[in-house]
Amino acid sequence: MANNKRIMKELAEVRTTPPQGCTIELGDENNFNSWDVTMEGPSDSPYSGGKFKILVTLPKEYPFKPPTVSFTTKIYHPNVSNDNKGSICLGMLRADEWKPPNKISDVLKLVRAVLAAPQPDDAVEAGIADQAKNDKKGFEKTAQDWTKKYAK
Repeated sequence: MANNKRIMKELAEVRTTPPQGCTIELGDENNFNSWDVTMEGPSDSPYSGGKFKILVTLPKEYPFKPPTVSFTTKIYHPNVSNDNKGSICLGMLRADEWKPPNKISDVLKLVRAVLAAPQPDDAVEAGIADQAKNDKKGFEKTAQDWTKKYAK
């Protein structure tokens, strides 16, 4: 029950003062462990103008275990898996780096920061990372095209 109080408190906080560019809903009002997030692409990025759907799943052991964050909107990004899982690679979400004081709002701020500044050296998609490093214009063009196609 203690983690349910924590989750309800965090949900109330992010609904009152959401991280910039984010709206948070529950997919099912009876399931506090599954949050539907809509994140706007940062204005100074190839994802500008896009609205990305993200699913945040909190494990029963939250806050002692990290949440799972996955993009349900397709995105061309070196740090997001280009499959039906849409997993994002973030250090803070690794079990060995997660700390119970971390909050979902911090996670969402970091996700948005990674949208604004991809981290090709910590990529899950090697081909996209190579393009981001070696053909920045080509990478940005494809990212913009995918944003127009999938995130409008």
